[in-house]
Amino acid sequence: MSGPVVVGLDGSPAGMTAAWWAAREAVDRQLPLLLFHSWTTQPLDVPAAREALGKQQYGGRALQQAETELLHRYPGLALTTELASAPAAEALLDLSGTAALLVLGSRGHGSTASFLLGSISLHVLGRAQCPAVTVRAGDPAVEDGWEHPAATDHDEVVVGVEAPGPAADALLDLAFTTAEPRGMRVRAVRALPLASLVPYPHTMAAGRPDSRHQAEERMRLAAALAPWREKFPGVPVVEQVSTGPAAAVLLYAAAHSGLVVVGRRRHPSHLTWKLGPVAHAALHHAPCPVAVVPHD
Repeated sequence: MSGPVVVGLDGSPAGMTAAWWAAREAVDRQLPLLLFHSWTTQPLDVPAAREALGKQQYGGRALQQAETELLHRYPGLALTTELASAPAAEALLDLSGTAALLVLGSRGHGSTASFLLGSISLHVLGRAQCPAVTVRAGDPAVEDGWEHPAATDHDEVVVGVEAPGPAADALLDLAFTTAEPRGMRVRAVRALPLASLVPYPHTMAAGRPDSRHQAEERMRLAAALAPWREKFPGVPVVEQVSTGPAAAVLLYAAAHSGLVVVGRRRHPSHLTWKLGPVAHAALHHAPCPVAVVPHD
């Protein structure tokens, strides 16, 4: 990957949590970090003092505070800030053309793991040209300031492999690149729909998945992972092939993950965007940051 790690900072707690995750990722990858704020697209729940200071002053202070905190934690980090008047979604999509990674904050929903994703986040996630990551406020898998270290039991990067092959390479690249410097495992998850067992009706009658079919899929998954094992020999890998709805299989596997990686197909028109059901499920219910990776 080349280009900076870009984080959209809006002055909210979720934005700051995203900035901490992005800073760690930039340090691990030895990439610069860009803190971006659109002063024309600020959340409705920012402090009322913004009216007195002015939107631009509020945005400038949010960037300055984040810059000070992050450089105190990571003094060698190459960090720049950008205060812009362009709408946030438009500007972030433009930045995604040259970024290695785009990071967005997302408010947590009560005491559950659900995300509250606004229209800006969904719009950017569905059209970004680079991998985009959502991080919710107070995520236990994320270091958030000096007093909130990341939980130690979130020690896997879970990547959903829809079909082993070239389309999965972009997802596996992100998964292994993130896992290596953090000393995490990669769990590659392949979900087999029940419909795939139709050629083996005797196993359906017996109420169990077909072992031969699963063995074949495990071999395909292992073959897809072989080049990545060789490229990242220090990263432990778990291969998981399970039968059931893809979203449910992925979320079950992600119970103790530090990052979930899902894919999104690129679209020929820049005016269209779509996130599939698995990506939606991960974004709203995974107990950790979620990366959406565009692929062909």
